Amino acid sequence: MMARHARDGRVAWIGLRPERRGGMREAAEAELTEAGLRGDHARPGKRALTLIQAEHLPVIAALAGRESAPPELMRRNIVVSGLNLIAFRKAQLSIGDAVIEITGPAHPCSRMEEALGPGGYTAMRNHGGVCAAVITPGRIRIGDPVRPVRMET
Repeated sequence: MMARHARDGRVAWIGLRPERRGGMREAAEAELTEAGLRGDHARPGKRALTLIQAEHLPVIAALAGRESAPPELMRRNIVVSGLNLIAFRKAQLSIGDAVIEITGPAHPCSRMEEALGPGGYTAMRNHGGVCAAVITPGRIRIGDPVRPVRMET
């Protein structure tokens, strides 16, 4: 049952952060390299890419006492709608031409207090998305499907 999902997800938003502590820049598409999104201040390895569920943004806003929580405030690279990302920990997902592996949760940082106001850090706990390593580089675009890669057993 845990391998089943209702439908594929979709890329709803892509964000690049060209420099550390810099602002996020929205992109319609991006090249995913082994080190993360080209043009992003990424960390190669287990945190090369960060993703968050679109469905969690209204929850974060409500818990932070805000009307909305725009994706750029969350400081994640990709917003995915329609797929429970945390359910795919240690699994591979295809996004556009690329394949990633979910490595674990993306914990909020202290910057969430600045971005969302007092309580922003706590509002994001358990809603902060996931980190991923890049398995196969490729191009990703808004609207691309996000789906589990079927592993051969």
